[in-house]
Parts: sequence; C-alpha cells; structure tokens
Amino acid sequence: MSKKSYLFTSESVSEGHPDKICDRISDMVVDTYLAKEPFSRVACETLTTTNKVILVGETRGPEIKRDDLINKVRNCIKDIGYEQKGFHWKNCSIDVHLHSQSTDIAMGVDSKGNKKDEGAGDQGMMFGYACDETEVLMPAPIYYSHKILKLMAADRKNGKADKLEPDSKSQVTMMYENGIPTKVTSVVISTQHSPEVNQSQVKEIVRPYLEKSIPKELLSGLKEEEFYVNPTGQFIIGGPDGDSGLTGRKIIVDTYGGAAPHGGGAFSGKDPSKVDRSAAYAARYIAKNVVASKIANKCLIQLAYAIGVSKPLSIYVDLFDGGDEKSKHVKNLIKDNFDLSPRGIREMLSLNKPIYECTATYGHFGRKPRLNGSFSWEKIDKTTIFKK
Repeated sequence: MSKKSYLFTSESVSEGHPDKICDRISDMVVDTYLAKEPFSRVACETLTTTNKVILVGETRGPEIKRDDLINKVRNCIKDIGYEQKGFHWKNCSIDVHLHSQSTDIAMGVDSKGNKKDEGAGDQGMMFGYACDETEVLMPAPIYYSHKILKLMAADRKNGKADKLEPDSKSQVTMMYENGIPTKVTSVVISTQHSPEVNQSQVKEIVRPYLEKSIPKELLSGLKEEEFYVNPTGQFIIGGPDGDSGLTGRKIIVDTYGGAAPHGGGAFSGKDPSKVDRSAAYAARYIAKNVVASKIANKCLIQLAYAIGVSKPLSIYVDLFDGGDEKSKHVKNLIKDNFDLSPRGIREMLSLNKPIYECTATYGHFGRKPRLNGSFSWEKIDKTTIFKK
C-alpha cells in the first residue's frame, strides 16, 4: 500500500556542472557522426578536469577529422560559458582517443539482409514513467528543479544575471498528500558566482528564479530558513576546476528524479542502436501516452533486452491502481501496437538523426518535441490505442 503522506526530493544540475559538460560533449560527438551517416555507431565517454578534456570510446562510420571534433568541443564549452582561469574554452587541452567499434559487438547488432533483424546493442533493462503531477506528465520535484536552473542559465547568458557562473545545482523537496504534491517544504540552490558578491547577495539574485519556476500555491508555505542558497557560504571555484566530470554520472537527473526506477545505463554518448538510450525513450513514450489517455494517473513500464536479440525479453506494466487485469490489458495493447525491436524503436521515433546534444541538460523527458526531431518520444499521439 502506498504512503498517504510523505516528503519527496529531486535534484537537477546545470549545463555547467562538470558531469553535464561531459554529457553534452559526448552527445555532440554522436550528432557529428549521425549528421554524416545516420547509421553510425558511437559510444563516447568524456572526462573533464582543470583545463583538460579527454574523449574516449568506440565509433563506426564516416571519417571525422580530429581537429574538427576538437573545435566542436571548444564551441560546446564556449556556449556553456566557461572563460575561467581553471577552465577556458579557448586554451583548455583536449585529447581525442576514439577507435573502431569491436567487431564482436557489431556482429551481434548488425542486420544481415532480411535474414536477421538488428539485435540490441547490449543486455539490460530500461524504464519509462509518466504521471499527471505536471502538464508535461513528469514528477513535480524534478520538473521544478530543472526549471529553476534553466531560467538561471538563460539570464546568465543574456547578461541579466552576470554575477552567476555556469556551475549550479538545485534541489526541491515537496510534501505529498494522498499521492498528490501539495506544497514545497525546502529548496536548495547552489551556484557558482563572481567573487564580487557574497552569500546573501547570491540568495537575492536567485530568489526570482525560484518564484518564477514554482506556482505560488505550492510555495506559499515555504519558510525562509528552508530556502538554502550556497549553504557552505561561497561557491567561487567551480566547474571542472573544482570537481572532475564524467559522462553518464547524472542518470537520475536525466530521468525522473528518483520517482521511478532506473535500469542503470546512461544515455549520453550513445547512438540509438544502444537500447540503454532508445528503449528508455520508447518506454517513456508509451508511458506518457498511457497517462495522457486518462486511463491511469501513473504508469511505469520496464523493457528488457539481450545483446544480439531483437525482441524484448520482457515487458512489465504497473498502473499503480491495484488492478492487475488493467495492467495486463495495457501490456497486451503495447505488444500488439508497438514494435519494440531496436530497429522498430528507431523508426517509430525517428532516432537516426543528429538530435541528441540538446538532450544532455535539464532532463531527457518532459521536454517539448522540436522540429528537428529532438524529443520525439515526448509526443502524445498514441492515446487512442489505450482508450479502446
């Protein structure tokens, strides 16, 4: 039985967080290959530290000049806003160590004419989730955590918040009553800042972003002492100069803020043949359409795969309403109406496009589908299947 009254917390991190710099660079590499050859294979990890970026991984596809990749890395860092002594887009050292994909992996994934469909790029389980707590069918704490940082970043870049620096984090705790978020009980915002401002000044700089991000009725009971800004006192040294970064270390930020399970596989740096990414997108797509159809307030879907095998080994559905027969019915509808093979997912969501760099920050879910094909898994266009 679910708890009737509880607190739940989720966090987000900004595009300037060291791990998110790495996610963006890795997804830029994916996009660079897919732009030249839509069926390229890419698995790219990025490491950052003080004035240093290292790319490692495996690729198969067109020849990409090392200098071109290095220039694109610099452009990523420049766009994020790093022009600091310890990390500067213009003079940081960039090493590229990408090599050819293993033939053993390729053998299990490749299709061979019509005799063999594409297999999954790896084994594992992937989860998709949706709920009606917000208009984008995402859990409220992670949705509001993302929104705070997105607004801060926008004003930092346009000069309205020029005392803020790129590295920041947010955390929102909410009270749930009978499964519904009713109020915010605490907020934490930690942001890198100029030496020209102190802790209290930073608090007043970021306060408007909190107030713009969360509805007044949810903020009305928030006590001033529960609004924490840079709790250690100052945050001047940040980014990769303050903490190293690595691709794939913010998988809960990338998904549902801990409100739903995670299979463990990161998304960024992986082309869509990797089901860690594509099947998680498909599971979210289906779960979102289930909730949008109004047959359930929440929906959790798990898919499982084996490397080299095209069909999912299992499909699990939980609608959180105690009705096993209803969940079984939805599971059967999924089986009958969605091709969840790696190829089927890629074609259903049009994933073989350079659409991933923009997914690397502020969550892969709860975003608006874009004209270039990004966030196609956020479309609500299959609700009639579940209304039958």
